[in-house]
Amino acid sequence: MADRLYLSYWIRGYTESNMLRHFEKLLRAFPFSTNAPAPLDVRVYAIRFAEPPYAERMFDEAGSQLDKVMATCREFSGADCACSVEGYWDIWRFDDGWKLARAPVTLLCFGPLFDNDSGDNLRIELGIEADFLPQPTIPESARKVESNIRGLLRLAHELDDALPIANRSLWSESGENFADRLTETLASISQGDR
Repeated sequence: MADRLYLSYWIRGYTESNMLRHFEKLLRAFPFSTNAPAPLDVRVYAIRFAEPPYAERMFDEAGSQLDKVMATCREFSGADCACSVEGYWDIWRFDDGWKLARAPVTLLCFGPLFDNDSGDNLRIELGIEADFLPQPTIPESARKVESNIRGLLRLAHELDDALPIANRSLWSESGENFADRLTETLASISQGDR
């Protein structure tokens, strides 16, 4: 099973009263899929993820539904809640050849009292880290993965400009620093090219 890749943000002055304002900026900056109409699944959890969702709603097409998504979050969230928006974005994926395809993504906003081991305020679950690491055995991997990484970096820079960032981290499920892992992978590929 492949590790998942996450982008976490800690926001200066983050409180229950401003958390959804920051989450809305994250949602509006995120490049949801334009490849095909894709629904958004919005869930609000109370206290911890082990509990069933407190509220759940589905919306058609991301871009035109963000106002309704935010209305759902405002209606049900509180200091001990987390809002989750599941959708899709377009990245290069290998499946019998390279294709620019929809990939699942989850955007999260944690209330200050929600049980969150990482302590981050906003998080994006970007998908499997293999989509962002060159695979020496797959043709054109370095070039396609570089495009995925550029898209990720562009998103991070847009969020840095839109949000009052105290800290951010790009990390994988294994707990490793993804930037270090990417550097090691690229170094091993370049040594193999010699």
